[in-house]
Amino acid sequence: MKKKETDNSLDKIISLCKRRGFVFPSSEIYDGFAAVYDFGPYGVELANNIKKEWWKAMTQLRDDIVGLDAAIFMSPKVWEASGHVKGFSDPLTECRKCHARSRLDALLEEAGVFADEKMTEEEINHIFDKNKEKIKCPACGASDFTPGRKFNLLVQSNLGNFTGDWIKEPTYLRGETCQGIYVNYKNVLDSARVRIPFGIAQIGKAFRNEITARQFIFRTREFEQMEMQYFIKPGDDKKYYDEWKEARWQFYLGLGINPDNLKWHKHENLVFYAKEAYDIEYRYPFGFRELEGVHARGDYDLTQHSKYSGQDLNYLDPATNEKFTPHIVETSAGVGRTFLAVLCEGYKEEELEGETRVVLKLLPKLAPIKIAVFPLLKNKSELVSKAREIFDKLKLTWRCEFDDNGNIGKRYRRQDEIGTPYCLTIDFDTLTNSEVTVRNRDTMQQERIKIIDLENFFRERL
Repeated sequence: MKKKETDNSLDKIISLCKRRGFVFPSSEIYDGFAAVYDFGPYGVELANNIKKEWWKAMTQLRDDIVGLDAAIFMSPKVWEASGHVKGFSDPLTECRKCHARSRLDALLEEAGVFADEKMTEEEINHIFDKNKEKIKCPACGASDFTPGRKFNLLVQSNLGNFTGDWIKEPTYLRGETCQGIYVNYKNVLDSARVRIPFGIAQIGKAFRNEITARQFIFRTREFEQMEMQYFIKPGDDKKYYDEWKEARWQFYLGLGINPDNLKWHKHENLVFYAKEAYDIEYRYPFGFRELEGVHARGDYDLTQHSKYSGQDLNYLDPATNEKFTPHIVETSAGVGRTFLAVLCEGYKEEELEGETRVVLKLLPKLAPIKIAVFPLLKNKSELVSKAREIFDKLKLTWRCEFDDNGNIGKRYRRQDEIGTPYCLTIDFDTLTNSEVTVRNRDTMQQERIKIIDLENFFRERL
């Protein structure tokens, strides 16, 4: 086997995802629906494994974090209090030639000019005017744009509004999951026997009316977040912020990400309430981009919701009788972005006797299928029966797949491409000596294992 330089181009990742059932364009039979994607049979397994690892790290391995699953719809007042109704926006510009709409800060960034979506319209238009000659429309290549204007990203709905005038009084699909945590802070505090410092973790869908949604599943209009809000005593911000930065970095190393493909990005242009903000960035095929944000949010969120709701959201320390509004350290990651990073990291191409083997070298805990079971020949009932017997036993412990389609070589290649760590083949010798052939995905080495020893064999390796 000869390893070659792997070109982890986005096109190759997209092709693999479609070919092997990881990700499909939404509503594809109707020509698709822009910036929305469906996870296929193997994609949903990989995504679930990523979420399982995150949930385990946040709640199972810690005794200071509890879980939550808040509703997607909330009172519109939640989004007024949070500032989303007035301030949740991106700078929008339109090409005067082809009328394609783009994020102004993204156009500037692609031209090598720093900009930030948090800038005011005046600030970003000033930078835009100074650099117009560098900016090209991604659709037609022209350089004639309208001035930038703020475009709100909240997705409106008419849920519960029967007046027909829902545009003036809309409800919203949530733009982020953390607001559900803030408005349930007091419920959790009163019911879960938690004491500061403590955290609330949540995995759930969020929705944003993105102006320019591209780069596959990196930026989409419907996505899933993994967020944790850690409530702390004022003055302890730096201590816990530094701890969470280190914990989140280690989490990605634990997913098999090469540290050379990760880096920290410090936000210089902070939103008004933030005390500190760093992003963990991953080296995607299109460059380093945000994978997860770690933010010191101060007391802004609970203060706002206390003000708008009229509820007292202060914390009374039972030890000191001190009353205060907790500060918050937030960790916010996207399932889709982590999914894409894991795929890019695991995608390998290897030269084998004049042909190229594509293989996903995923950690076993993330692999959609742990063990594939093959009868050597599908038309030999005794082999199929024995293979089914072994498959039915192993599937009680691990996610397995029964595969009898095509010759053994083709089955190996198919399982390599979906990242299956082990393939197990039942042949005629199995019927006499009760041994099967187990093949390792990464080394492609094969060894004979007694059927009675299979469970211990896989427990040691999976």
